[in-house]
Amino acid sequence: MNLLSGFADISAIQLVLVAGVALFASVVGGVAGYGTGALMPLVLVPLIGAEPVVPIIAISAIFSNFSRAAAYRRYADRRRAGIVIVASALTTALGAYGYTMLTSAGAAIVIGSMLILSVPLRRFARRRKLKIDETGLGLSAVAYGVVVGGTSGSGVILLSLLMASGLEGAAVIATDAVISLATGVIKISVFGLAGVVTPQVIAFALLIGAVALPGAFFARSFVERMPLHIHAAILDAAVITGGLVMMSAGLRHLI
Repeated sequence: MNLLSGFADISAIQLVLVAGVALFASVVGGVAGYGTGALMPLVLVPLIGAEPVVPIIAISAIFSNFSRAAAYRRYADRRRAGIVIVASALTTALGAYGYTMLTSAGAAIVIGSMLILSVPLRRFARRRKLKIDETGLGLSAVAYGVVVGGTSGSGVILLSLLMASGLEGAAVIATDAVISLATGVIKISVFGLAGVVTPQVIAFALLIGAVALPGAFFARSFVERMPLHIHAAILDAAVITGGLVMMSAGLRHLI
């Protein structure tokens, strides 16, 4: 497999842009617990289309989530992580398989919709101060598996579930990283069996993943300094804008 062929028709400037966004997104993810899946589609979809985006992010997320889990390893709640992983394993695989059946336009609409919905979902959960026990966490994880398996940018839902189960601060980020590592392996396995892991997917995933590795460690030094409310507002605006762009592109292909 010639990985360099995956960068065909992509200029050096475009690759630098992808790398820059990947580093920024990994730092954001290290601080807020999500960001890579929400931000990377904004730069990837215009370059290579919507279809390969979820497999690319699934593979590259192995790097970013591993570094995040290592940086915050002492904070991880293994019990809650185990509950979510076991409950969501099958539905994650089903969601990933469903994604492989989508057309390019369908993929764009699904990703765009998920990005837009993630903002009010996060705000609603935070405003209502939702709380769930371990049984509720497991049941919610079953539904979450379908979403995370077939979309990008759904990490905000997992964060909301973990916070609703009682986790706070670094424990949320660490536990999210452990869970995301497991769901990522499941998604990659399904994508590999379905034949959607192309040289382009692997090439972009390795580029993003390698650049993102130090992001969590940078983020840890910023956690106490960065004004999270300002960051959240900027990220929400970027996510909604990107989602609208993707949905409009997908709808244009359908018309």
